[in-house]
Amino acid sequence: MDGKPDTTRLFLALWPDPAVRRLLTQWRDAWTWPRGASPVDPDKLHVTLHFLGALPSERLPALLDGFAVPFAPFRLELGRPAAWHNGIAVLEPLVQPPELLALHARLSDALVALGLKPEGRAYRPHVTMARRAGTAVLPSAGPPVLWDVRGYALVESKDGVYTVLRDYG
Repeated sequence: MDGKPDTTRLFLALWPDPAVRRLLTQWRDAWTWPRGASPVDPDKLHVTLHFLGALPSERLPALLDGFAVPFAPFRLELGRPAAWHNGIAVLEPLVQPPELLALHARLSDALVALGLKPEGRAYRPHVTMARRAGTAVLPSAGPPVLWDVRGYALVESKDGVYTVLRDYG
């Protein structure tokens, strides 16, 4: 024991089912990646709602219950490839459904109620396709990924492995 408190690295996300994950992987594989790029493993493709970071593990039971917020199913259409200035290659929604933005806002309120601070930057929903991909060649337009979102998840990130701790919705 090194005296440091036990922590769990967490984020809230839209977690795709296997069919959506296959479509996202097809989009990822349509890019031309530069040497040194790190395409995201298929089992890690998701849309982050809120990144929570490393939190005391003893808080986990309260967090699991505290993130249960009202949820309305919606359709998310992903199909706009983009290369962000920081070398991140992403697939963005064609439009941002109001239900997605409402879910993000309700989860922001839940964070505050739990004594946590939501990120200050404007929310930009996306699926990260790769990192260190600044000179990637974007794929030409393709069929959008039609994702009927029926819930969201609290996910743990540990040693490069993502584990869904609870599904909501």
